[in-house]
Amino acid sequence: MKQTFYDRIGEAVYRETLENGLQIYVVSKPGYTKKYAFFATRYGGMDTRFCLDGTWEDTPAGIAHYLEHKMFDTREGNALQELAKNGAEPNAFTANAMTGYYFDSTEHFEENLRILLSFVSIPYFTDESVAKEQGIIGQEIRMIEDNPDWQIYTRMLQAMYQNHAARTSIAGTVESISHITAQTLYDCHRAFYTPSNMVLTVVGDVDPQHVVDLANRVLPKLSGPVIERDYGEEPEEVAQKEISLAMEVSAPQFLIGFKCKPVAPGPDYLRMDIIGDLACDILLGDSSPLYQRLYEKGLINTSFGGAFEMMPGVAYLYAGGDSKDAHTVSAEICKEARRLVEEGVDEEFFQRVKKAAYGSELRGLNSFETIAVAMTEGYFNGFDPLKFPQEFETVTAEDVRAFLAENITEEHAVLSLIVPKEA
Repeated sequence: MKQTFYDRIGEAVYRETLENGLQIYVVSKPGYTKKYAFFATRYGGMDTRFCLDGTWEDTPAGIAHYLEHKMFDTREGNALQELAKNGAEPNAFTANAMTGYYFDSTEHFEENLRILLSFVSIPYFTDESVAKEQGIIGQEIRMIEDNPDWQIYTRMLQAMYQNHAARTSIAGTVESISHITAQTLYDCHRAFYTPSNMVLTVVGDVDPQHVVDLANRVLPKLSGPVIERDYGEEPEEVAQKEISLAMEVSAPQFLIGFKCKPVAPGPDYLRMDIIGDLACDILLGDSSPLYQRLYEKGLINTSFGGAFEMMPGVAYLYAGGDSKDAHTVSAEICKEARRLVEEGVDEEFFQRVKKAAYGSELRGLNSFETIAVAMTEGYFNGFDPLKFPQEFETVTAEDVRAFLAENITEEHAVLSLIVPKEA
């Protein structure tokens, strides 16, 4: 087992790759009573088209999320209840490119870890239980479709991307999930829930070798097939410049999104993530000149905010909130990006924003969940997230200016609007 100590942040990580291909991380936290386990597969809402046993499979939108719901079913009952009896707090989530199952506990950790590894690796579905779940998830889908925040964000991605699977809702639609059967779930589990496609991260005061030994005892010995995925060929151009929907809202809402150049997995992935986040803060953050001007003019309020996101084959920066004049706000954002490109980013402001962002990363190390998810995303995307101090040192104001010049332009912009329904 390999141990790495990160002097800059005072963290120790044990790494082991099992013969079946599973990557294990144990982040040591001596003296803490809480222990956290995160078991994730590189399979999410975008993975609807893939090649299994030489045949290309097209599966319904929402199937990864559906599978997450059903994985807690076991022949003996329900894994959630079993973990709760042991004092654990379990849960799961599905994102665009991963599904994760986790728990935290202060006692019975090894028994809880055994339960987690067992139910995630051994599926149990029946036609009856799958049919019953359709009603539950269908109701969940209807609820989120009534949510303006969900609508405006999902529709922004649909305006931005022409073919990429990122434009597909993680939950799918009521119609798409109606095509999911027990056999479909078994096929997707066989394809993606294999040790070589998964990561186990444990954070806490635990014996790393005990974690490795337990995983070796519980998990399958074979690694599973290598799955080829098809996310769709995506051109540089956006799908449509503007998209609008009328809903029961008291005030108009908007999101402006910029389709950025994606980054391939590898060490550059972390660096670009830092650059994109800094560019977002410098352009749109609540201490930026643009934010102050828009706020003073009454064009935005405290709901305004932005972010930079990256996924396989996808990168985008977006911002929005409530505004009675979203078109003017969008134009001002593009105008400010051009000014920063032409005049350069103020060095003093850049250093202040960079220092705040670095501090935020350091504070994230206080969260066991944040550490576990970061280690998982790093493994799936080919970088070491705990090397962020070194990456921060290399990023300059010129890097941010170059990012803005390449990505934050009118050509790459889309506008998603939610407007009040007329009485």
